[in-house]
Amino acid sequence: MRIDSNTKISEILKRKELVKILEKYNFPCLSCPFAKVEMENLKLGQVCKMYNIDEKRLIRELNKNLK
Repeated sequence: MRIDSNTKISEILKRKELVKILEKYNFPCLSCPFAKVEMENLKLGQVCKMYNIDEKRLIRELNKNLK
């Protein structure tokens, strides 16, 4: 698996070590049950743009921590 701006959030959420990185970046709505449905279709790049998250830095860190 390689993460890029087109990776669906739902794929990232399947891995606990990656969720911790999203939390570090104050990624929104991770614990919201309603957002889980939306995250099935949202891509990482879309959310980064909406919430002004440094997309390149986040993607670099996520890929570095893939096990």
